Amino acid sequence: MKHFLLEYTTTVIRLVEIIAAITGVFCYKKYKETAGKYFIFFLVYIAILEIIGSYVVYVRPDRFLYFLQGTLIEKNYWLYTICWKIIAILFFSFYFYKVLKSYKLKSIVRYTASSYLIFSVVYVIFNWKAFFHMFFPVLSILGALIVFMCSTFYFVELMQSERILFFYKYLSFYIAAVIFIWWLIITPLTFYDLFYDKFDLTKPFRHPEFFGDINYVFLRRKIYLFSNIFMYLTYTFALLWCRPQND
Repeated sequence: MKHFLLEYTTTVIRLVEIIAAITGVFCYKKYKETAGKYFIFFLVYIAILEIIGSYVVYVRPDRFLYFLQGTLIEKNYWLYTICWKIIAILFFSFYFYKVLKSYKLKSIVRYTASSYLIFSVVYVIFNWKAFFHMFFPVLSILGALIVFMCSTFYFVELMQSERILFFYKYLSFYIAAVIFIWWLIITPLTFYDLFYDKFDLTKPFRHPEFFGDINYVFLRRKIYLFSNIFMYLTYTFALLWCRPQND
């Protein structure tokens, strides 16, 4: 079981991401008049991002992207920092801006997201070299706080309205609840990224050049595996179960 998780975690995660994205595409007609359509776009975006981000597997002497060895983009830190740490946070801000009713809460979300974007760009510029070699914990933590804030705003509005009686029918409820739980689980791992980054995980765990604490690698991968399975399968269920008129 441990060996399976170490070698096939990425494959399983990609599979549930693609399942969620395909489900969203098939359900698009149902949600095209609601904010749910933007979430479907996001699921497709994530599936494509993960496929592109796996290019690091082919940056080896015997693979077709061997020429990227020794370049700034040899690793995919830069890609995930832009597309997940920044753009994904902005997307959730945009989504909840669309579904929130209170002008005051919408304004807070808008100004917070704008401030985060400005801070992220400035922070990357001043840490340009590290941008290609590591993730920035400060962006992960701030991004998580923004997601928590947006989700909390949605829950507060939901509880203050009659819609709370039918919360289980709302796609936005599942989006808010799941992303809140997912980020709550994943964010603490940010503090161990520097420790994890020293492992060469492009090599199989049996490879003689693989090194590091195998138990920690297993624990981290297990957390990511089950968190992502929970998130994307729940989104798949929600897209099928929910009705756009109730969103």
